[in-house]
Amino acid sequence: MLDRARLSSLTLLSLEDVPPYQEAPETGLTFEDNARIKARAAFAATGLASVADDSGLEVGALNGMPGVLSARWAGVHGDDAANTALLLAQLRDVPDERRGATFVSACALVSASGEVVVRGEWPGTIAHEPRGDGGFGYDPVFIPAGCARTAAQLSPEEKDAVSHRGRALAALLPALRALASPS
Repeated sequence: MLDRARLSSLTLLSLEDVPPYQEAPETGLTFEDNARIKARAAFAATGLASVADDSGLEVGALNGMPGVLSARWAGVHGDDAANTALLLAQLRDVPDERRGATFVSACALVSASGEVVVRGEWPGTIAHEPRGDGGFGYDPVFIPAGCARTAAQLSPEEKDAVSHRGRALAALLPALRALASPS
């Protein structure tokens, strides 16, 4: 995305490129809170401008849950199969017209210049059973609005162009541009 935005003056580093540090626990009540917590911790530990994401799935029939608990909805962090199975069980008797859901991504940029937090959303519905083997998490049961395929059936390029994370990162581009060419 940095290359496409012509931000080649920024060097992208991952957590593997910096000395290990204690990551802050995700204790926020919102995706924005958690993204900010993670970006602040990275900036404090490295002194480098830091971007962090927090994302998950909000389901209308479940009053917005799993929300910030998406990765540990079934009790164990990162157990995609268990999380998806629990979600489908909770929606078993919910009719199609009430299976609306939204993938949400909040991205925070923390630097010496301050903080910027943006949000990207990807609306859709929840399928009755998993389809596709691409992606991760709830992708096999998330059908994007206007699409017949699940997110797990989209190519990485298709997904990046329309996903919640792609939308959040696009919203973050002005702040990254300002960081790349400070006045």
